[in-house]
Formats: sequence, structure tokens, C-alpha cells
Amino acid sequence: MTSDTSDSPEQIRRLPVETPAPPPPKDPLAAKMRGFGPLGILMMLVIIAVGPILEPLGAILVLAWARRSHTPWREIGYVRPKSWIGTLAVGVALGIAFKFLMKAIVMPLLGAPPINPAYHYLAGNSAALLGMLFAVTVGAGFGEETVYRGYLFERLGKLFGRGVGATTTIVLLTSAWFGLIHYPVQGLAGAEQATIVGLVSGTIFAITGRIWMLMFAHAAFDVTAVLIIYWNLESSLAHLVFK
Repeated sequence: MTSDTSDSPEQIRRLPVETPAPPPPKDPLAAKMRGFGPLGILMMLVIIAVGPILEPLGAILVLAWARRSHTPWREIGYVRPKSWIGTLAVGVALGIAFKFLMKAIVMPLLGAPPINPAYHYLAGNSAALLGMLFAVTVGAGFGEETVYRGYLFERLGKLFGRGVGATTTIVLLTSAWFGLIHYPVQGLAGAEQATIVGLVSGTIFAITGRIWMLMFAHAAFDVTAVLIIYWNLESSLAHLVFK
């Protein structure tokens, strides 16, 4: 009778032990960029100042900052989705539904005018349509979400902490700032809408820590808004529920 040696220690294959990722290399400049000294604060001010004026330059600066400061991409929400198609579908559906909800119910309740005077020039304006669609998908969808959710949540999270109270404060602060930057062009109604969008997007980001779905939702929200204006449907939708 032969002996069974299949369970002998020599025959057992050891599984490789997963080692943690190495810490970022010692880089004084990167540490200063991640910190809240003069350089860190200056970069933060530049990014939040440039963002509203030259979208998507603010987001490009955020990506450059993350790379040079050795900040992990996941800390600004750049986490690969399990399904790109599923994430895109959810984001687009959420953005379209949210825009109709805002236009037909929420904004009329707040007393907003049915017509958006800042962008009414887009009504039937084919020459301006493509440029505006590019602006709202790249500038707003990619640019604003990267700056006002990804970057500011990372920076303020490092400053205030990650507790429930701190996270709530971050959502409120970023939403208020997001609304404020829309006031010069869109007036009170635009600022109110942007603040609500910031609250919803900020809450989702605070819970999930993922930004791609929010980018798709933001782009779909703004594209829907542009097409509503282009097809001259604003007044009809604004009076759909409240005559």
C-alpha cells in the first residue's frame, strides 16, 4: 500500500501574501501641496477661483494637483465603476428625471420664473447649441463635479475630518458655494437650483465616495435643461403641475 502524501507540507502551495501599497515617496513639494500651509492654501484658492470662470480648467488643475501631490485617485472619487454601462445608465436616468422634477415642481414652488432669461437666447438657436452642449457636458459634468465634489470634499475632509457632523458641514458648505457661483449669471433662481443640485450630489458623493455616476447625472441634467430651452418647452413644463 502506498502512502498518500498529497497533504504533506511539501505539496501544499502557499498563497502569496498581498502586501499593502507602498507609501508615496518622500517628496517635500508633494507634502506641501497636500498640506494647508501657504502653498496648499494658494493652490486651493486658485482652483476654486478658476473653476467657475474657465471650466474645465479647474478640473484639469485638480488632476494635475492629485498626480503631483501623490494623492490617490480614489480620494477625489475617481474609482473605476463595476460597470461603466450601468453607471452611465443610472447617471443619465437620474439627471433627466431630476431636471424634470426641478423644472415642473421644485422651482415653481420656489417662485422661479418659468423662463430662464440668462439662457433664453438658446431657444431655436442651432448655431449656439453645439457649443453649449460641449460646455455643459465637459465644463459642468466633468469640470464642476471634479472641483466641487471630488476636490473640495477631499480638501475639506482632511481639514474637518470624516465624521457625520464634519461631512454634513462639508456638504452644506460646498452646496452653498456651488449655488453662489451661479448667481452672477443666473440670478437667484439659478443659485437656488444649483444649491439644491449641490445638496443632492454632495450627499450622494459623501455616501458613495464615487464621482463617475455624478458626472453623468450632472451632464444629463444640464443637457436636458439646454434642450428644454432650445425646443422652447420651458413655460409648458413650468406650468405642467402648477397652472
